Amino acid sequence: MAIAFKSGVCFLHSPKRQIGIRHSSPDSSLSFKRLAPVAALSTSSPTLGLADTFAQLKKQGKVAFIPYITAGDPDLSTTAEALKVLDACGSDIIELGVPYSDPLADGPVIQAAATRSLEKGTNLDSILDMLDKVLPELSCPVSLFTYYNPILKRGLGKFMSSIRDVGVQGLVVPDVPLEETEFLRKEALSNNIELVLLTTPTTPTERMKRIVEASEGFIYLVSSIGVTGARASVSGKVQSLLKDIKEATDKPVAVGFGISKPEHVKQIAGWGADGVIVGSAMVRLLGDAKSPTEGLKELERLTKSLKSALL
Repeated sequence: MAIAFKSGVCFLHSPKRQIGIRHSSPDSSLSFKRLAPVAALSTSSPTLGLADTFAQLKKQGKVAFIPYITAGDPDLSTTAEALKVLDACGSDIIELGVPYSDPLADGPVIQAAATRSLEKGTNLDSILDMLDKVLPELSCPVSLFTYYNPILKRGLGKFMSSIRDVGVQGLVVPDVPLEETEFLRKEALSNNIELVLLTTPTTPTERMKRIVEASEGFIYLVSSIGVTGARASVSGKVQSLLKDIKEATDKPVAVGFGISKPEHVKQIAGWGADGVIVGSAMVRLLGDAKSPTEGLKELERLTKSLKSALL
């Protein structure tokens, strides 16, 4: 099977020039066909950052598609191939979760993925080593989603320089309140990392304004109260929250938490969001699959379906 990237859509056809993908299973492989010349896929020019990606999409009248997966679930080699699948299928930004033992903002799907990953021995060093090899092959920026403890464990300055050196463009740290982000923002800025801050349905208006003022890259609007996880529908309150945020800033706003279906993606884009983030639905496919190969096929299928809702 080959997957080609054309006009933001991933599709299947007979391969000519391929890059082989190997998994832990000895008889499993996927191949990605490269279409040349395609400027967006060239690794000779630097990948755009988060804010610049949104700016480019806005000029084109497009909404960013931002998938999330957990690093190391089911293993880091599959994560590497999943990043390539997501990129080849037209993702505009990819969020990569760093597994943590006490993920307070995450629901059962991502918690289980983090547990499996940690049990396999995944750690920050192994994730960075994988990213160092994979990111030069991607055409879209990658943002890390991590809790504060792994950052403190490494040391703030060393953490920022380490993720910068492998090519990470953005960072989301969900368990640090605005008042405690000063040093994070300072180190992120000095390392050219865009620190994305979150606002929620219960955030008071004045506090929301301070958050959007401090956030870099984009504003992460949490669509619902509670933890991450796929939901049957998107709260209608998101539309009014988007309006309030856009009255306070001209920075792009992406909506996440609970989004899992093409109709959700389309609805949120119609409400004026600049980006849509899908996490648990992606993570579930990779975690529940019978094999890494099957998981990657299902990931491709879902990504195409969600991306097409924005076209």
